[in-house]
Amino acid sequence: MQTEVVISGFGGQGVLFAGQVMAYAAMDSGKEVTWFPSYGPEMRGGTANCTVIVADEEIGSPLVRNPQAAIIMNLPSLDKYEPLLRSGGVLIANTSLINRGVMRDDLEVVPIPANEIAEELGDRRMANMVMLGALLARLPVLSLESVEAAIRAHMPERRKGLIPANIEAIRRGAAYAREFVQVES
Repeated sequence: MQTEVVISGFGGQGVLFAGQVMAYAAMDSGKEVTWFPSYGPEMRGGTANCTVIVADEEIGSPLVRNPQAAIIMNLPSLDKYEPLLRSGGVLIANTSLINRGVMRDDLEVVPIPANEIAEELGDRRMANMVMLGALLARLPVLSLESVEAAIRAHMPERRKGLIPANIEAIRRGAAYAREFVQVES
């Protein structure tokens, strides 16, 4: 089994970090993984995205044309990646920065106010982890526990103080996604 995910937003939103966390969790769980970052020259404020592939067997190519899932942090990313998602895929949309609904009706969509949830947690920089938690609640390619363990194991020394906040953000995003799906049913 192979799962392809794209994570996209503005530079400075932690898009690449969210992908790294996924990649480390997959690697530490004994899975095959690729993490492929892409960002504009302006970095903070410019566009940034990455793809993560998690597989049970060797991955043939790190390139992703039609991902199974997407974490979309802003409107330009929604415009770019919504048409590319596989039918039946999962799209996690940050409604804090996206002012339109998803046009396709063949996707599982979780609209989540990630910035507001992160601010409730006390740090707006945690929106990326809120979104990652929401994705993993709807696409269980990795367990929340494995992602939390990866954060603990791979967080750079200078950022170790942010571990509890990142873990809480992941849990809140997952809880929101689970609750959203129950309300929709």
